[in-house]
Amino acid sequence: MSDEGTAGADEGAARAADGPVPFLRFGPRPDRTTYEGWQEFRKTRGLFVPVKKITLAEYRRMSPRKKSLHDLHRAATHVNLRLQQTPMSEAVTALMRSRIQNNAMRFDPSTLDGLMINGGGYQGKTETACLTAAEFEDDWRVLFEEYRAYHLDAMPGTRNLSAPVAYCQTPIKATPIGLCEAILDFYGAPYGRNLRGMIRNARESIKVHGTTVLIIDDITRLKMHREDDQDTLDLIRGLMDLDVTLVLIGVNIPRSGLLREGWHDPRTKQWVYAPLKKGKSYNPEASTQTERRFDMVDLDPFDDSTPAGTEAFVQHLVGIENQIRLFGAGPGTLSAGDMPEYLFRRTHGIVGLLRRLIEDGLVKAMESGLENLTTDLLDEITINLGNVPGHDDIRDADAGEIPDVDTAPRPGPGKKPKKGRNTVYDDPGTPPAAEA
Repeated sequence: MSDEGTAGADEGAARAADGPVPFLRFGPRPDRTTYEGWQEFRKTRGLFVPVKKITLAEYRRMSPRKKSLHDLHRAATHVNLRLQQTPMSEAVTALMRSRIQNNAMRFDPSTLDGLMINGGGYQGKTETACLTAAEFEDDWRVLFEEYRAYHLDAMPGTRNLSAPVAYCQTPIKATPIGLCEAILDFYGAPYGRNLRGMIRNARESIKVHGTTVLIIDDITRLKMHREDDQDTLDLIRGLMDLDVTLVLIGVNIPRSGLLREGWHDPRTKQWVYAPLKKGKSYNPEASTQTERRFDMVDLDPFDDSTPAGTEAFVQHLVGIENQIRLFGAGPGTLSAGDMPEYLFRRTHGIVGLLRRLIEDGLVKAMESGLENLTTDLLDEITINLGNVPGHDDIRDADAGEIPDVDTAPRPGPGKKPKKGRNTVYDDPGTPPAAEA
């Protein structure tokens, strides 16, 4: 290349460096509770490109501006750690995918079976369900686009939108009106003059927009001793006769009362539930819609009580450490030595807490110049479960959405630890060769 061409290439690279930064989001994150936000989430998920791994020597040869941009990209990489599948989430994904697909291909008008995703707070239930539903919508749209077999007639007064998947959240204080508003807000449809009109509009919106999957998150915000909550559950049951797969997500669903029928005691003005017997409702002869038309699948945290569970947790840590862009970190940063045991004790194997602890640690490691993750550095970090940014991440502690676990750092010098060291993570090393 000539000197003139080289100069032109350098000038073009300089202009590119001065242009927009491709790894930053300009504007708010997608609001999945609206059609536009869901489509943005579906189309942009997985598009983030992590910063390229370079050596410290390469970094030092950079200009000050390039160092600044590289550090910014590193920070963006650390707060966009890829959500990895776990053995538990893989089971949820497989069941949800098969349930949605099977229901979508049914021709008979029978009521479709739904799915309940149960688990504690910060265990990735919502993200797992949304990613699975988005993948289904991708395939569903391609299928109908290829065969040109999908036609949607707009309902008068609404927009002509194809919405194979709809996502909404149960209001913290659930009422039938509040749930109808959440569903109608997704489509941007009118509310109606009264509750009957709202229910009619919600049902029509689901049908006319071709919705195949309706995800209702935070379902255990329903408190079954309240009459409004009972009416809201009746509304959800009423949606089951539509040609839509209901996916309900909640914390500790078996103890919430959602799987049982109840009756209202006029004397105490309370809803009464008999004790569960062998997982059935109080009236075994009754046909309980919720119990018999929903399968429930659990999304549990990692379990270190078995070798398989321990190995799965360590492999999960390997996947995370491969995404780390600290100059002093490398293979084994999270998965070797005492670190797996430490991380499990701090997070109880809950993927959301693990992610938060590591993300905060990565920020601190860059700011301090340590450029590595150590237990001493992580000891300085408190996992504050009440400090959750973003309006779409607001959690209801009363509904169990914030886990009741001890995330405190290890005891300081001179303090007796609460529990003895778990040696299941230890590497016994290579056994000595037998003597001749």
